[in-house]
Amino acid sequence: MDITNLRARWSDVLDQLEKDDRIAWLVFFDARLARFDGTTLILDFSDSGKFPGNFEYGTVRDRHRVALQRAIREILGIDLDVVDG
Repeated sequence: MDITNLRARWSDVLDQLEKDDRIAWLVFFDARLARFDGTTLILDFSDSGKFPGNFEYGTVRDRHRVALQRAIREILGIDLDVVDG
């Protein structure tokens, strides 16, 4: 698994996340996959600043990160650490 494979399946991961936990989906829907080293996925949220209003969910990401990791495991069959870049 590499970053290209992750990007190709990211929509599937987000679809699963939305089914499992809509709030977690709202927290991560605008994330870009920045880097992947085989065990850790680094997400970039710089695009969230383009939206009007406050869409910075940094303070709640930790609470919802487990749901994202679970969706990745369900769709891709791998366990990853996920961090903000």
